[in-house]
Amino acid sequence: MGMWVGRGRKARAAYGFDDIALVPGALTVNPAEVDISWELCGRRFDTPIIAAAMDGVVGPKLAIEMGRHGGLAVLNLEGIFARYERPEEFLDRIVSASPEEATKIIQSIYGEPIKEELIHRRIEEIKKGGGVVAVSSIPQRAERFGQIAQEAGADIFVVQSTVTTARHIATQYTPVDLRKLKKSLAIPLIIGNVVTYEACLELMECGADALLIGVGPGAACTSREVLGLGVPQVTATADSAAARDFHYKRTGQYVPIITDGGMTTGGDVCKALASGADAVMIGSAFARATEAPGRGYHWGMATPHQNLPRGTRIRVGIAGSLEQILFGPAFTEDGTLNLVGAIRTCMGSVGAQSIRELQQTELIIAPAIKTEGKVFQQAQKLGRPR
Repeated sequence: MGMWVGRGRKARAAYGFDDIALVPGALTVNPAEVDISWELCGRRFDTPIIAAAMDGVVGPKLAIEMGRHGGLAVLNLEGIFARYERPEEFLDRIVSASPEEATKIIQSIYGEPIKEELIHRRIEEIKKGGGVVAVSSIPQRAERFGQIAQEAGADIFVVQSTVTTARHIATQYTPVDLRKLKKSLAIPLIIGNVVTYEACLELMECGADALLIGVGPGAACTSREVLGLGVPQVTATADSAAARDFHYKRTGQYVPIITDGGMTTGGDVCKALASGADAVMIGSAFARATEAPGRGYHWGMATPHQNLPRGTRIRVGIAGSLEQILFGPAFTEDGTLNLVGAIRTCMGSVGAQSIRELQQTELIIAPAIKTEGKVFQQAQKLGRPR
């Protein structure tokens, strides 16, 4: 499998959202009557969209609102909200920084130690707002923060880094034991990020309750530029879905996969779900919400890294309320608003009554899908995110 790229070296083709299209079905369904919900450890979510654990995207306010709309938002325990009692002034500094100084300022702000009492306080804030509380940590702090989060009342714990694997070799420190971590937690454990069939299977065998799929596709992530790593999201999702299905057949345990990053429009979200995802995680789209902490700016999770930043600060602007982004009404034609409406309409057009059925939709490789017949839109820069 694959194509020769040089003597004795093959590479297989991989595909992203712009490379494929979904084929309409022989049956159509009323979009109002499709079921877009998904489940994690018996907990049902009405909306298959998760707001990413980034400081420009999720604060307590947005997490509460996301829960009110049937979705989920993840608060980053490595971020500003767990470092500063009054994060607003530090968010102001990041937002007002010049492009040349933004990364340096972010690095200095994130040098403040994380405070356990603030972890408790943020979790309590979201809990009081009635939302499901999901929080995240890097693997190095997962064992400690997992226990703190659980004691504080968190409902879901996420372990997330650029690449997470079940096996990690290190002599300078003790790697996190994911099997042990899972056994120590009474709440669901989501692990990411991962993009390959084999790595997914091993993480599922460690007891992961869900996996985050994607390395480097995020709008504010520069891992692909800095490290050369990544697999386009359609291929990464399909490979991971195959691992999920094999694991389910072998063990009877269904481990949802969540495509994380690379989606800016409703069409991208629909393609991710059709490629095999049970839900999606989005950053930049929600950074444009009036409730988002970043006030129209968005920065990558690895931007604060002191030695090798793998993220950047970008301006995304403010599109409207979280409700508008999720449910409309849309006042633009570019697919960035009313993401839930897009999912429902797509499912109706392919004849899928559930996310599981949408995962069976026929996919075609269609590089012309965004350009065919669009000469006037292209010339006038219309019909695409702006």
